[in-house]
Amino acid sequence: MASFRTPARPRSRRMLAVALGLGLAGAALGTAAPATAHKAADAPASAAVGFVGAGGKDDSKAFFDAVLKSVAARQAEQPSLKVVTVYYNASQAPTFRTQIANAASIWNSSVSNVKLQATSGTGDFAYYEGNDARGSYASTNGHGRGYIFLDYAQNRQYNSTRVTAHETGHVLGLPDHYSGPCSELMSGGGPGPSCTNAYPNSAERSRVNQLWAYGLAQAIAKVNAAR
Repeated sequence: MASFRTPARPRSRRMLAVALGLGLAGAALGTAAPATAHKAADAPASAAVGFVGAGGKDDSKAFFDAVLKSVAARQAEQPSLKVVTVYYNASQAPTFRTQIANAASIWNSSVSNVKLQATSGTGDFAYYEGNDARGSYASTNGHGRGYIFLDYAQNRQYNSTRVTAHETGHVLGLPDHYSGPCSELMSGGGPGPSCTNAYPNSAERSRVNQLWAYGLAQAIAKVNAAR
């Protein structure tokens, strides 16, 4: 699992499910959790690994593959679709509505081979919010669906839009790279709380475009072959 690393938290024990954890947080949020807050256990499906780097590229790929499978099934059913769209449901993370919308806008303006779009129905992944000692993370349920959990504490400590855009980067196929500079979105919490950059760099943009150009074509072929 990929995670967002900060020095203030201990490493969590690895659990059974594939997950991508990451820590970041934003100064824009208040200190009190709203009544609609979810605990991590309320999020659907499998448990997540802690956000301090317990996972790696294999876990990141597992989450991406789950979302890719969901999108490929839809594209195979509707081959006339011209735009590859990943749908997300943010209804369970109302506190982060603005950050989620901003993250989607950032990625949509940064890449051309895939677009993020909100839905009120069942999406390819969903956002949840609440308190979790592991911090923010992205996780797959292993059945073609995934979710992003946004932790209140991290989003007070780190720039919240960076947290959300980083986690969304996992959905699009990117792993963590904590040793990277602030200009690298997937460096997560590595550069520290002073880093507020929420945009992927050129290498990250290129990688996402490549993944969705070739990876999706292969996934659609697999869907069609299985029929």
